[in-house]
Amino acid sequence: MTRAVVVFSGGQDSTTCLIQALQQYDEVHCITFDYGQRHRAEIEVAQKLATELGAAAHKVLDVGMLNELAVSSLTRDSIPVPLYSEDEKDAVPSTFVPGRNILFLTLAAIYAYQVQAEAVITGVCETDFSGYPDCRDEFVKALNHAIDLGIGRDIAFITPLMWLDKAETWALADYYQQLERVRHNTLTCYNGIQGYGCGQCAACHLRAKGLEFYLANKSNVLLSLKQKTGLI
Repeated sequence: MTRAVVVFSGGQDSTTCLIQALQQYDEVHCITFDYGQRHRAEIEVAQKLATELGAAAHKVLDVGMLNELAVSSLTRDSIPVPLYSEDEKDAVPSTFVPGRNILFLTLAAIYAYQVQAEAVITGVCETDFSGYPDCRDEFVKALNHAIDLGIGRDIAFITPLMWLDKAETWALADYYQQLERVRHNTLTCYNGIQGYGCGQCAACHLRAKGLEFYLANKSNVLLSLKQKTGLI
């Protein structure tokens, strides 16, 4: 039996990863982290989606210590979530939570060890991302190597979206006939608004721009997805 653990926030990316994983593995576990994030409504969204989609199990883990240590607009109400700005798209934004993916992937690997899963799946992406250093392919591979050494077992860190842009991520959800579920039932917005979100933060801008491009260029985006993944 093949098993995988999906790092699951209930957002567009992790939900698309879960949808795909359920087609590729016999048993899929979800792990969601409660770190006191201001958009904590995502936890309830993740719980509902994991149940609806048929995950074998869903663990919500309290990692509140991250909130104490990591200063970010996602962990401090006193720091406003910035509006999307074309001028600042290459800078590390205030929404970056230092150490978040280091902690999440490490804990997900421990959970994978416990449930005898062969893979940890995460929706990080280097093609369309917000300048977060812990979303880079180089980082994920380096941490994966360190954890394999430290845990004494090969647990593959899988990043299905690493080289996909947002339009191609929408196309991937559509390929699995889950576009509308991802469109309306996920929560990507930094301000905690489900579906289309606030429409002003960077996460909402990237999501909406990708969907608009996909819907206007379906055949071309699907072709690009096929070339990158071999799925279609």
